[in-house]
Amino acid sequence: MRDYFLRGVVVVDEGNRLVGMLSDQDIMNVTSTRSNVTVSGYARQSPTITPDMDVVKAAKLMVQSKQNRVPVVKSTTDRTVVGILSDVDILRNVELPKSTSNAIEAIMTKKVKTCSPEERVSKVWNYMIETDYTGIPVVSKKGDPIGMITRRDIIKSGAVRIEVEDDRRTRPNDSPKVERFMSTPAYTLSENESIENAIEIVVQRDVGRVTIVNGQGKLSGIVDRQDLLESIVKGWTD
Repeated sequence: MRDYFLRGVVVVDEGNRLVGMLSDQDIMNVTSTRSNVTVSGYARQSPTITPDMDVVKAAKLMVQSKQNRVPVVKSTTDRTVVGILSDVDILRNVELPKSTSNAIEAIMTKKVKTCSPEERVSKVWNYMIETDYTGIPVVSKKGDPIGMITRRDIIKSGAVRIEVEDDRRTRPNDSPKVERFMSTPAYTLSENESIENAIEIVVQRDVGRVTIVNGQGKLSGIVDRQDLLESIVKGWTD
């Protein structure tokens, strides 16, 4: 996953039949625990998506399962894996409902956890494991968004090797700072810009989330791919 910058991999048996899905969060859990459990032991169950399924139904199943990519199998009775469907595939290729012209403020998460570029990656890593967050905005001392630190950044760095002690705390002085691995620049939108604009950034920039700022340019919220997919599904069904 690190070498190919993947956010998830399909787990199959010897016959290429679906066992489950391994996400970057699962990888974080594996690397943060002392365990001899095999890959299949961490694989998550996925909804059954088939090639002939209506895209609206597939999107609903993804939202319900809270997975950003799901395997596609031959049929409901034949679990042979034939492909994979991601939230970005849907966002990039479907006709957007009229509701995506609404202001992004309506769907953004307002209580946002942030970190500074001086914080240790170990602290962010543990927080992501505990909360299942996929990315945390990095802000300056003045509160201005300057970047994002994500699971993907930490995993693909390859330089981060965090030793977890029995109490699940890491040795802070052994961990590099966030500024070394964070993604820049910070992709931002103002609160009154449209949901469609956020979708455009996510698709074109290949980012998982967009930072939302107020009229003074200060962070006021965040929107991720799951939020955008949920808004599309709601727009289709309303």
